Amino acid sequence: MMDPRWNTFLVLCETMNYTRAAERLCLTQPAVTHHIHYLEEYYGCRLFSYEGKVLRLTEAGMKLREYTRSLAYNSQKAEEAMRAPAPISLRVGASKTIGEFVIAPKVEQFLREYPEATFSLMVDNTQVLLRALEAGRLDFVLLEGFFDRSKYETVLYRKAPFFGICSPGHQFAGRSVTLEELESERVLIREPGSGTRTIFEDALRRHNRTLRSFPKVATISEFSTIKSLVVDDLGVSFLYEPAVAKELEAGTLARFDLAETPMSGAFYFACLKDNLFASDWMDWMA
Repeated sequence: MMDPRWNTFLVLCETMNYTRAAERLCLTQPAVTHHIHYLEEYYGCRLFSYEGKVLRLTEAGMKLREYTRSLAYNSQKAEEAMRAPAPISLRVGASKTIGEFVIAPKVEQFLREYPEATFSLMVDNTQVLLRALEAGRLDFVLLEGFFDRSKYETVLYRKAPFFGICSPGHQFAGRSVTLEELESERVLIREPGSGTRTIFEDALRRHNRTLRSFPKVATISEFSTIKSLVVDDLGVSFLYEPAVAKELEAGTLARFDLAETPMSGAFYFACLKDNLFASDWMDWMA
């Protein structure tokens, strides 16, 4: 069982507000303050500081948060494992490409192998999933695009081609297209924080460009809407191959590539560092 003062510390890290932390923990605000002061005295350093009226983590606080997250997760899972009976419970996060177009066979396999298990799948963009993982609301995540892998235990799940899509009758269809040509088109792009958007923005940065270089940009979070607009020749987009495989095979969408701008992506399994239960789920995802 983890020391409750560490739990108080983690909740305050998440809320960054003593009043909200006290409400979530069903404690008084002085009790929350006492827990934090105890930890600061024990470790001999400040964990939080105020910049004006804004509460911030100190460098020592950020270090303790990294260590304590894994302790909290392992403590929770150990308690679950020791209960009798101990039903299997799995909480998975998947970025949108993976959640909508890749992971379904693995979910089906898990539910068939463990019919009594409790299972949940959260599909959202990469940054939202990482926050949920850090808060202990997910056991592991499957992510696309770029994120700071040094902060987590990660394993490459699979690589996937990444390219431009347009309508079959579009002038880009089947071609290698320059950035100058692309600037004349409406670009349909996912929301900030998504792995898909990050890969495209990284490709632009390699040519000292940003999305501001494009006069016509539409931000759309749903794959189905993006693909429908591209089919109707209302713009072009950039997606992973699994997201458009059916449409490419049916001929309702066409592929194009950016000249001298190779783009590729990878899907990663990620969990908190020092996760004692990670190997079980990595074997399932293999």
